[in-house]
Amino acid sequence: MRAVVIEEPNKLSVTTVADPTPGPGEVVVKVTAAGLCGTDVHMLAGEFGPTRYPVIPGHEFSGEIVAVGAGVTGYAEGDAVAADPAIYCGACHFCAIGRGNLCERWGTIGITVDGACAEYVKVPVGNLYRLPETVRLEHAPLIEPLSTIVRGFDIVDPQLGDNFLIYGAGTMGLLYLQVARRAGAASVSVVDLNEDRLAVARQLGADAVATTADALTDDHPRGWQVVTDCTGNIRAIEDGLTRPIRGGTFQQFGCAPDQEKAQFSPFRIYNDEIRIVGSMAILHSYGRAVELLGRGVIDSETMITHRFGLDRYAEALETFKKGTGRKLQIVPDGSAD
Repeated sequence: MRAVVIEEPNKLSVTTVADPTPGPGEVVVKVTAAGLCGTDVHMLAGEFGPTRYPVIPGHEFSGEIVAVGAGVTGYAEGDAVAADPAIYCGACHFCAIGRGNLCERWGTIGITVDGACAEYVKVPVGNLYRLPETVRLEHAPLIEPLSTIVRGFDIVDPQLGDNFLIYGAGTMGLLYLQVARRAGAASVSVVDLNEDRLAVARQLGADAVATTADALTDDHPRGWQVVTDCTGNIRAIEDGLTRPIRGGTFQQFGCAPDQEKAQFSPFRIYNDEIRIVGSMAILHSYGRAVELLGRGVIDSETMITHRFGLDRYAEALETFKKGTGRKLQIVPDGSAD
């Protein structure tokens, strides 16, 4: 099959590799589409520590089952599915206490084992989710990023009527915005340097948008109950840490390069009782994301803007890095070309 392979940091190829074969408890999925995300950029740049090279990227995906391994029940060839890409050891301290996303031997399809930027991908049956009839296969790769938003909300545990400030109107910021609206936010404000993205945020229900948080403070002089960074940009993070209301929460949701550091005021964290929380990937949230997408909580057509064939993977990453569009997808059958 044809596949994208990240050989090592800063070395990418599109080549022919062996087709995957399902082992016991596994299936092979013919990939309909695979979404790009910031993690893929960090993987190629050597900025995401868990990556195991060489690897086929692609952890947001959907498709149809084409082969079923021994012992698999409940699924058959032809089923339309998506998959939680997380792979946990099930035996370490964190798995034992139900925190598999912090697994000491954490793995993910498309990061530590071969993923879906290929014609086919092998998936453990326990990771599969059958798609509702209301979810189109080409929309289903949105389930994975949406499931990380659901996990983020589990951690923040917002109150009904909270005011939200989101840094970033890319894919994750826009998904966060739509979930916040559904979750009962009193208001959602969005900051981004890209005016086109801010226009989409407004279209999707943002109450206020601006290129700087300073432009939004007249309506929120005390700050916001929930401030979330969806950029991974250090300057945005440092600014965001100054924005929660006293007693509020700052959530680091975006994936920053693993070597970078941010500065903040420890005194303000202490004096104003600011809660700082992280949000790592997926935990007991993928199935709920399937339900949310199936019930139309997310405007999928607006979210997906670009589709590229496998041979244009490098071009897709450059398009992503330029901030063009929203969710970009790789379509292995070449129909996007």
